[in-house]
Amino acid sequence: MGVLEDYLAEHGVTEVECLVPDMNGIARGKILPDEKFVKSLSSRGLRLPESIFIQTVTGTYPRDEDVTDDAVIDIYMVPDANSVRLVPWYDEPTAQLICDCVYADGNPVSISPRQVLRRVLALYEARGWRPIVAPELEFYLVRVNTDPDYPLEPPIGRSGRPETGRQAYGIDAVNEFDPIFEDVYDYCEVMNLDIDTLSHEAGAAQIEINFNHGEPLELADQVLLFKRTVREAALRHNVYATFMAKPMQHEPGSAMHLHQSVVDIETGRNLFVTEDGEHSDLFRGFVAGLQKFVPAAMPLFAPNVNSYRRLDPESDAPINVHWGRDNRSVGFRVPISEAAATRVENRVAGADANPYLMIAGSLACGYLGMVQALEPSKQIQGSAKRLAFTLPRHLWDALGKFSASKPLREVLGDKFVDAVWYVKLAEYDAYQQVISSWERENLLLNV
Repeated sequence: MGVLEDYLAEHGVTEVECLVPDMNGIARGKILPDEKFVKSLSSRGLRLPESIFIQTVTGTYPRDEDVTDDAVIDIYMVPDANSVRLVPWYDEPTAQLICDCVYADGNPVSISPRQVLRRVLALYEARGWRPIVAPELEFYLVRVNTDPDYPLEPPIGRSGRPETGRQAYGIDAVNEFDPIFEDVYDYCEVMNLDIDTLSHEAGAAQIEINFNHGEPLELADQVLLFKRTVREAALRHNVYATFMAKPMQHEPGSAMHLHQSVVDIETGRNLFVTEDGEHSDLFRGFVAGLQKFVPAAMPLFAPNVNSYRRLDPESDAPINVHWGRDNRSVGFRVPISEAAATRVENRVAGADANPYLMIAGSLACGYLGMVQALEPSKQIQGSAKRLAFTLPRHLWDALGKFSASKPLREVLGDKFVDAVWYVKLAEYDAYQQVISSWERENLLLNV
């Protein structure tokens, strides 16, 4: 028996969920009995249409796109044995695993988000480098909301009252939702999700969870599964968990920060510092690459129309590409640490970003800066919010910059960049058809 067959037998699994993250980080795929899953391992029985990777967040498809190949009807799911985990909230023993996708000839599907991240990691490996990352993820708990025209509200906690003020780092505020987080921690332990600390963020019922540092692909898998886990745990307590970048009008947005360093594959030495503990040329190149290319890669960090509402000069979210040591107002922060732990925190991305594409995009920008030996701007002292807003202000602007960036196309692949363009343009066009309550409130009888 193989590794997966042994795992299913050892845990008495009767059903298997085969997951594939799509362009928006939504888990799609197939669910099948354990016997049929085992049979599929030797018969290529797990098939999907290639178009799954250009499905929009609303479930539609772009018109007139020419990214997917009409001659390729099916792609094939290849389960990653390293990703297999139990699903802890089912009564029947159920396993879940994440799949890569290939064509009939065995070549990888280049527009698969997991493959995009693998492509970037291969560039690092070819130079003897290995990136190490640690995501930080924010989200809100909100009351069940079945009417999309009705604003979201904080949920009722153990006290019987909703939060009305901001309780950043409040211990008792987190304890209001102890039953939910007890389930989250229990589920994460069963699934071997390597979460570190949990804290209350600045928004009402806004929570941040930190992951321990590790390999980028494994951490992207964990973020995908963690989002699913939190939503499930909250629903079991009649609460919604949302990773929207800006779910409520008068509350701060939710981010997905990413701590990044690069080590030597052979020695494990942090390449961001010299032997005497100073910032290295590769460190400066990485920071400069983020500064130069993140604005063009924004559809990977802010992929939705709502994402740009988070980038507010009055909030904690960055508005430009400045960097600084232990400065939380900049786009790229260098935390105070021992020399061996020197890293760069990318603070641009929202919690709504696809973790595979966000990590791939950030590492791609840093890689370009290193190989081009770029030099960063001078560190910012004081608040970067007093300086110009230089990040894209809306999705349309971001898509134009992304599509036109030749360096990003070389690193991420032409076909993938075009796929992002088609999917996100279709979503933007759908959004443009919606008349908002603000327009009805302020324009109906006044213009």
